[in-house]
Amino acid sequence: MTNAADLPLWAAILISLFLLLGSALTLIGTIGMVRFKSFYERIHAPTLGTTCGAGGILIASVLFFSILESRLIIHEILITAFVIVTTPVTLLLLSRAVIHRDRTDDSRQLPEPSDKE
Repeated sequence: MTNAADLPLWAAILISLFLLLGSALTLIGTIGMVRFKSFYERIHAPTLGTTCGAGGILIASVLFFSILESRLIIHEILITAFVIVTTPVTLLLLSRAVIHRDRTDDSRQLPEPSDKE
């Protein structure tokens, strides 16, 4: 097994870029969650940040271990699939639960219905 010092410069730069991109997207999602005021505004930023941010970090991980092992390492693809599938489902379930709660409580935070419905 080789160590990280044997990593080519081009690979280290590419991996670093994916790590920075994934971390930045996750940070933006976290800032959005803190910055926005209502639940309906807050739910979108972390969902997008988590999905895209985790994707960048997992791509960096796949590249790193594939280059070090000199073979394709795809364990992280399973993690990526779970994140991509579970995050939107969780968003949908949370938003529907809050809409149901707000409709029964006559909340003023409930968003206006769109004209498209």
